[in-house]
Amino acid sequence: MGENFPSADRPVSGLGANRFSTEDQRDSVNEAQVVMDLARIEPGMTVADIGAGEGYYTVRLAQRVGRKGRVLAQDIDGDAVRDLGLRVERERLDNVSIKHGEPDDPQLPADSFDRVFLVHMYHEVAEPYAFLWHMRPALRKGGRVIVVDIDRATDAHGIPPHLLFCEFAAVGFRLTAFERKPELQGYFAQFEAVGPRPAPNAIRPCRLAEETREEAG
Repeated sequence: MGENFPSADRPVSGLGANRFSTEDQRDSVNEAQVVMDLARIEPGMTVADIGAGEGYYTVRLAQRVGRKGRVLAQDIDGDAVRDLGLRVERERLDNVSIKHGEPDDPQLPADSFDRVFLVHMYHEVAEPYAFLWHMRPALRKGGRVIVVDIDRATDAHGIPPHLLFCEFAAVGFRLTAFERKPELQGYFAQFEAVGPRPAPNAIRPCRLAEETREEAG
């Protein structure tokens, strides 16, 4: 498309290596319920689950938004997309659709979502400025981006909150909520888009990699 985005000044976790517990274990501490309550997910909403993987949040979001709501589950891994599609069919989740995304562009339809979920996956995004820039138009008025992650180095399957805040701010997002929760084994962060979307070559990248590595050590 010809855009010239800055590179991220941080390491990146490998794809698919962030599973840290089973769905039963996650449900035993009420993880999804806590996140959906914090995100104020209500019946009838339209939600995107980016990096959906095996569909832990996809399934629970589908139940929460109900028949009048919609969930778009997206992943960049072809096997994950296939397996999730089979699960959606098996569990008859008629309000869920599946989409294959790209590493630097979730390829979401514009002005479509009340919430976009990025759960334990943002640290795997190698080109965060391009990713967030392409994602931003998908939010409806009043829409929010939900991030759940762990406060540790980005090459250890987490991201320090100050680095997360900086990268989102660089693309015109404002933090609206932040909470550390034991149920999440990490933290919950919520963002809204403010002002005009910056031109790609006007984005000022965060230069915090060395500080992040020192904190992790």
